[in-house]
Amino acid sequence: MTSNGKHKKLPVSAQEIQKSAKWLILGAVAIVFASLLYPSLLIKEKNYNLGDISGKDIKASLDFFIEDHAATLKSRKQAVDQVLTVYDYDPRISQKLLVKIRNAFSETRKKTEQAKDRKSAIPNEIQASRAKVDREAMAPAQKGGLLTYKDPFETHLGVSISEGAFNLLIKEQFSTYIANTISSIVDEIQTNGIVANKEVLLKELERGIILRDVSDKTETAILSLRQYHGPDQAKTMVRIVGEPLVKNLNYNLVNLIVDIAQRMLQPNITLNRNETEERKKKTLKTIKPVMYQIKAGEMILREGERVNQVQLLKLQSMREKEQTQEKNIPFSGIGAALLLSIFLICSYTIYLNQPHYAELKQSRHLLFMGLTLIMVFFFVKMASVISTGLSLRSIINIPEGAIIYAAPVAAGAMLICLFLGFRIAVPFSLATAICAALLLDHQLETFLFFSINNSMAAYWITHCRERTLFIKAGAKLGLLNMVIVSFICIYTSAYGWNNLTWSLSFAFLGGVTSAFVVLGLAPLVELVFRYTTDITLMELSNLDRPILRRLMLEAPGTYHHSVVVGSLVEAAATEIGAKPLLAKVCGYYHDIGKVKKPLYFIENQIAGHNKHDKLAPSMSSLILIAHVKDGVEIAKKHKLGQSIIDTIQQHHGTSLIHYFYEKAKQLRGEDTVKIEDFSYHGPKPQTKEAGLVMLADVVEAASRTLDNPTPARIQGMVQHLINKVFSDGQLDNCELTLKDLHSIAKSFNKILYGIHHHRIEYTESPSKEDGKSKNAGTDRQSTIKSAHKDPTHSKESPSRLKRLGLS
Repeated sequence: MTSNGKHKKLPVSAQEIQKSAKWLILGAVAIVFASLLYPSLLIKEKNYNLGDISGKDIKASLDFFIEDHAATLKSRKQAVDQVLTVYDYDPRISQKLLVKIRNAFSETRKKTEQAKDRKSAIPNEIQASRAKVDREAMAPAQKGGLLTYKDPFETHLGVSISEGAFNLLIKEQFSTYIANTISSIVDEIQTNGIVANKEVLLKELERGIILRDVSDKTETAILSLRQYHGPDQAKTMVRIVGEPLVKNLNYNLVNLIVDIAQRMLQPNITLNRNETEERKKKTLKTIKPVMYQIKAGEMILREGERVNQVQLLKLQSMREKEQTQEKNIPFSGIGAALLLSIFLICSYTIYLNQPHYAELKQSRHLLFMGLTLIMVFFFVKMASVISTGLSLRSIINIPEGAIIYAAPVAAGAMLICLFLGFRIAVPFSLATAICAALLLDHQLETFLFFSINNSMAAYWITHCRERTLFIKAGAKLGLLNMVIVSFICIYTSAYGWNNLTWSLSFAFLGGVTSAFVVLGLAPLVELVFRYTTDITLMELSNLDRPILRRLMLEAPGTYHHSVVVGSLVEAAATEIGAKPLLAKVCGYYHDIGKVKKPLYFIENQIAGHNKHDKLAPSMSSLILIAHVKDGVEIAKKHKLGQSIIDTIQQHHGTSLIHYFYEKAKQLRGEDTVKIEDFSYHGPKPQTKEAGLVMLADVVEAASRTLDNPTPARIQGMVQHLINKVFSDGQLDNCELTLKDLHSIAKSFNKILYGIHHHRIEYTESPSKEDGKSKNAGTDRQSTIKSAHKDPTHSKESPSRLKRLGLS
């Protein structure tokens, strides 16, 4: 570490490797994201031809439709058959016939009356003389004169009649009654309807016809076709209809009325072939091909089957549907990958380039974050697939978007917070929320749900030191999810009972599931990425662990030293913003390698017997240096975690064993002694916690050598030792600044003052009465003065244990 607190630069090769790893991780995350967003970017299906053998089961990747040609033909035929034949009904024909009858009779009647009037104008005398002479001659002439009105009558009437019938009409003087009777009969029969060809009409008996009124273009569907008369049937109906009207008339007059009425009848219902055909053509145009749906997941082709025409049609239709949807997918996938990349690059630049995040720039941390992000991608995609599948196939009516809330997306942020801290978990939560929204429905409420969900999940396990806290955090997260989902349902107006029930249920499940996912993955992450969580550290801080109990029994001096170092670094770590729990545990285990040869370390030697007195300085230095290697092996055996292993390896750095180095120079000469043989192999401390352990190790060991550990002496010793370590360059690679060193020194002084404080010495009471003195109750601080005397010259009472604690 330099004086301004900056870190020593890595070698060029290491920087290049780390830089390459960063880009590889970024590329992998972007590619996986784009692939999950658009799976067809990487997966290309084989094109099959008729008769090919399938190499695998092929299921429909999406819902699509294919045409059923037979059903289409049948549908078109049915549609054409359902088009009713159009018949035109002309009500004006009946009116025209009535007008003709009325005009014919009235005009002819007028003419015959005028003829009578002219005859009545001749004098009576002339009429009498002529009557007798010319009666026989006048009769044929008179008849021939009225017959001249026959042709105009027939013209007006539109039909021809016999002379006898006309004479009968003349006789009846073209009676209005006869005209009205004929009109009534004709009108009734015409109004009922007369069809030109009833046999053709009756072919439509089962389906009916469309009767179109040509006067006002109204149409009526007619099912009862037998009501209409054919031409012959209409003539027959004349006598039936007219019978009540002519029952009082003579036979000849009845026949006259029936004959004229029959002649007057005309068909007023006619088949319109052109209109019928036109309607059939229009109906054919409106009939779309009959398509049947292939559902997503439906089996199209099984492995080993020969492709038939129907299967080939399904495959081709599915490919066409996919190609329609995937036309712009390559560009969309590239765009999505670039957007995610630029977001991650900016986040990396903003957060990880800050000094206190420098450690997180290591490749293993970036790899962990990248894999966690990919895991979240798969959780979201899996939830999306399951949601779609259940909404389409589930017997229970589950809303399609509800199951998305059950995705354990928050597990990613919780893992990041657990291993890398809350400050990294917050931007990670934002990244996962953005990606989840893109992978799902691109909606604002989805982004807000996952961003709030992730951030709060990370916050609730910020200081997690118990595994039960995961469950509590999961429960709280589930309740928070329910609140957020309730607001989303109100916002989207989707507060139906079914949707709300399922959404709230899945939201709570998502929170609890996230907790269980983290609970299951945490040990695996610790193992693979060599992380150590606070939960593990709490377990390791238990002084009853086997390795610490062994240290206590076999190397009690080292054990006590380690406990004190743990207390020193814990307090100092709190002052400088390091990790107190990690620092304390590292302090406990930093010297566990001494358990292999405890008597070669002065704190474990008894009665001043030093085994190094009989060893060469080089051998002694090897034994001392070996405790670091032995400690690493023991730590690995007991799976203490990479952080503790690193601290064990780094807590002496590359410092020199001065005592044996100087002794070797005195014995062999300065030129023959290599300084490397008396230096620890390092590396130098790489973290704040390792640096703290190094300083506390040196300070605690030196504090035992003080004859009179007054506060001033302790302060001077601490300052001297920290300056020495700093000047030796042992702190160059860790994150400790000069300000941190000042805070560390103050913390060490405070702890050491408490450890080495002076106690009041009290003399033993000469009598029982003296035991009632004012100092008799201070048992915790009292010491027996005779304990400082030579035990061989003391006169022991029978109730005391003899030679207690003496060897």
